[in-house]
Amino acid sequence: MGTWSTTAFGNDFALDWAQDLQESKDLFFIEDTLNNVLSADSAEYLEAPFAAEGLAAIEVLARVYGKRSEIDEDDENTEELDAWVEEVSKKASKRRTDLIEKSQRAIEHILSERSELRELWQDSEHYEQWQASVTDLRSRIAA
Repeated sequence: MGTWSTTAFGNDFALDWAQDLQESKDLFFIEDTLNNVLSADSAEYLEAPFAAEGLAAIEVLARVYGKRSEIDEDDENTEELDAWVEEVSKKASKRRTDLIEKSQRAIEHILSERSELRELWQDSEHYEQWQASVTDLRSRIAA
């Protein structure tokens, strides 16, 4: 996996996922991604690509609800995504508590010892930064 940042879109998996999201016109693709993270297949061990996509989905959901991170406001990798968020935000006028709850459970799973992505970051010198980024996302999605 190509990774250059601890933010949700700082890796190839997330950017590939964002390209697929562009074909969607609502929150279904986000929900489907969260369901993959929380599926029975991922319960025992969550593979890194699914975890990275899950964080990207939660970041997009946070943006849809007006909770964008200050850290990545000028991220040129997400300019097209920002246009998608603006369009979908008009339709998603109220927060879906089911997606918020799934997002919170997904973050807990991604941060757990059953997560390959957490293991990969833990083995790097940037683990604390990544963990802080995910914790920030958790607080933004809950707000």
